[in-house]
Amino acid sequence: MTCWYEGPLAAFDTETTGVDVESDRIVSAAVVVQDAPGTRPRVARWLVNPGVPVPEAATAVHGLTDEHLRRNGRWPAPVVLEIADALAEQAALRRPLVVMNAPFDLTLLDRELRRHRASSLDRWFEATPLRVLDPRVLDKHLDRYRKGRRTLTDLCAQYEVTLEGAHDAGADALAALEVVRALGQRFATRLERLSPGELHTLQTTWHAAQARGLQAWFARSGAPETVDPAWPLRPELSAAA
Repeated sequence: MTCWYEGPLAAFDTETTGVDVESDRIVSAAVVVQDAPGTRPRVARWLVNPGVPVPEAATAVHGLTDEHLRRNGRWPAPVVLEIADALAEQAALRRPLVVMNAPFDLTLLDRELRRHRASSLDRWFEATPLRVLDPRVLDKHLDRYRKGRRTLTDLCAQYEVTLEGAHDAGADALAALEVVRALGQRFATRLERLSPGELHTLQTTWHAAQARGLQAWFARSGAPETVDPAWPLRPELSAAA
């Protein structure tokens, strides 16, 4: 029987104006689908004119300038609808969705839907729920004592995945998908009996525990950061942007 990490997977990634899910905007996005390891991936891409200036610091990361987005990007309202529809299609097909640091990308999409469509992401998954695989959460749980950072670049190095064109939404989505496949193979004895649905539920608990540990570390360090334990989607703030 084919294990989930050897079967069809989809992946989602965004590039944005910044790192605040409540106020920043999507400037590009991609959904990647791969039917099996080594097969040619299918990539859907979106480029967005966010309607707000793109900070120089964000452009330095992903290379997308205000001028380029004004000339080539589409308005957010139809784009976020298409992205939500694409994710719902993957859920309906029972394909697990790989999202690196899922609370960021999925929450940002949810806020864009609220901002531009007066809707919310969970409405797309009332019939068939998403089954998310987050390589960051999985890696931190399965190899919790390994020292060092766990960015996508770090995970690609750890699991011997080639990342070409980092900070391009399509490239990052595909790399995250390949990391999850490699992670599944490396920890097969711990993962092969778990379904994607079971893993989705477990990651909710694992991420919350990881958040509590990071919050405790911040407290000991005297840092003011607050770590949200919600996964894969953060609840709406009462004063969301």
